[in-house]
Formats: sequence, structure tokens, C-alpha cells
Amino acid sequence: MSAANSSVPADQHGGWMSFLKAIASFSGDLSKLTAPSFILSPVSLTDWGEHPEHFASIQAAATPEQRMVVVLRWFIATLKGQYTSRNTSMGSEKKPLNPVLGELFYGSWPATDKRGETKLIVEQVSHHPPITAYHLENKDAGVSVEGHSGQKTSFTGRSITVVQVGHAILRIKRDEGDEVYLISLPKLSIDGLLLGSPYIELTGSTSITASTGLTATINYSGRGYFSGKAHSFNASITSNKSKESLLDVSGTWSGSSVVKAGSLLPLNSVFWDADAIPREELSVKPIEEQGEYESRRVWRNVAEGIRKGDYGAASKDKSRIENEQRQLRKDEAAAGTKHQLKHFEYVESDSDYASLAPAISGLAPTSASYRFKSAAA
Repeated sequence: MSAANSSVPADQHGGWMSFLKAIASFSGDLSKLTAPSFILSPVSLTDWGEHPEHFASIQAAATPEQRMVVVLRWFIATLKGQYTSRNTSMGSEKKPLNPVLGELFYGSWPATDKRGETKLIVEQVSHHPPITAYHLENKDAGVSVEGHSGQKTSFTGRSITVVQVGHAILRIKRDEGDEVYLISLPKLSIDGLLLGSPYIELTGSTSITASTGLTATINYSGRGYFSGKAHSFNASITSNKSKESLLDVSGTWSGSSVVKAGSLLPLNSVFWDADAIPREELSVKPIEEQGEYESRRVWRNVAEGIRKGDYGAASKDKSRIENEQRQLRKDEAAAGTKHQLKHFEYVESDSDYASLAPAISGLAPTSASYRFKSAAA
């Protein structure tokens, strides 16, 4: 590991090498492996809501084709915040904290003269395996998205591969009936481990398919060992009936992309520029006003330790939280009780998923889901 290129603190190099040896020899899902505090991010639950203006604007598009364009653009716009924000703010990719069962996150983007308020609710609905459910909604615009994401993580010799298990359902309320969009989730490759400067690349492909008979397919590629450009993608919108390509775009999801072909947008026009439109921070209650299981309150001492570089204090409080959770699960088992979800309910078979999944190659025909049940926060 080159000290010049590494983002690992000098006094933590030994711990980093020990962690690499541990993941190389670990059998099974790496999410079960405890990570040292110096590679942790001071956040746990994440979301898709950093561009509420574009999210709300989905409703205003006049035709199904135009609405699919806006949905695709919004989805691409969410990727930078989800997958490179830790790299940007902390110098390299950091492992998010493992949310505890029942952990909650509430936030909102206040109304402006152009849009109504957008609200976000996130809940950790399972710990083993780790699954996060989320609901994002702008009621004034009649647009919402809900879904869940779990992870299956493995080490491939040079990188960590993360298969995101789950899907999202985006819904647009229309006078003629709701439009529904099924969104599949990308695979992640965490590279740069041997240099001590981890970063995320998206791999494979994902799709967005709509009840209107349109599908957007996104193919990801990135910086390889010898060549390639980081965070590259190309995407197309097609009709499910004719398979005719209505739009082709390409570029980088963390930077800019342009229109390469199709009739829906001008040729060579900018499709999305992540650097030109800053992420809009959400509004969250002060920690002292948050409930016991709200995310920033649960992890405040751990987060403070990580930000200050006091990894001993961070590890100590992280262990306290984990031990309390283990005891709580033991107490529930002894009492014959089960953790009750607050905002979501488990659904064995998701009917929206089942109706749209056949349009996406490789998806299972049916899937369980977590359905949003309450707007109370």
C-alpha cells in the first residue's frame, strides 16, 4: 500500500492491512464482518432525495415518453449523492454504519415557489440480513417512490462486490389512473482497496420500466485496472412493443451526460450535469428534538468520534450500541415477542412488481416488498 496515495491515517495502516486480510479469508456475506472505526462513515441510512425539484417535475411532463425522460434524469441525478458523496467529503469511500433494527430517519425539503414540500421517511426493517425501507413523497406534485434495499457483499480478490437486493416503485398520480414505474438497483464494486483509497463503481445494468409500456435501461462501466473512465454510463429508452429506441444518452453519472440519438431530446444536448446543479440538503430536526431511534441521535457519539479522528471513542460507543441491540433481541426472544415495524409492512408478493418485472430481463417474476403504511413521524 502506497502511503502517498492512501487515505488511511498513518497510525491506522496496520489495522487496514489486518482488515484486508480478514475480508480475504472471510467466508460468507461481508456485511456480517465488523469493520474498524477509521474506515466508517459518520452516517448510516441513505436516501434518493437530494434533487427534489426534479422529483416534483416528473408530474408536469406532458406525455408518457416525456415523463420517462424526466424519471430517467431524476434517477441519474440521485447516483452521485448516493455513491460518491462520502468519497468527496472524506477523501475516499467509507463504509456506512450498520443501522440498528428499527432505526428511523425523517427529513424534508421545504416548499418553494416552484414546488411543494417533499418528505422522506426511512426505516431499518431488518438487521440480519440488513434491509432498509424508504418512502419519498411530494403530495402536491402527486409523485412518490418507495422501496427497500439490502446487500449481499463478497470479496473478489481486488475489490468488494455488493449486490443490492430490492427494488423501488415510483408512482405518479394521474387523473386517468396512476402511472407506476419499477426501478431495479445497480451492483457496486468497491475498488482501490490495495492502495488504501477505496472508491465505488457501478457495474452491470439497471432498468426502469413503466405501466405505460416504456423501459429505460442503464448500462454502467468505469475505470478499469488499465483503462476506462470512472462512473461512465449509457442509457436508452425503448418501447416495450416495438423495441424502438426513443432516446440514447451517455456520459458520467457523477458528471455530465449528453444525448446521442433519439427523437425525444435535441441531439448533443446536455442530459444531466451533476456539477452544474448542486445537491439540495434536506431539513432535519435538531438532535435534541429527535426520538430515541432516530438515526443521528443513535449514532451521534460515534459520528463525532469519526469526524474528530478519535476512533477509540467511536469504537467504544459503537460497541455499546451493538451490545444493547443484541440484548434487546435476546429479551424479545425470551418474551416471545417480535419487533414491530413503525412505517412499513412486509408484503409477501408485490403486485406492482409482479406486473412490471417481466419487462426487465433477469428479474425474478415475483418479489416480496415493504409497503409504506403510515405518514406519522
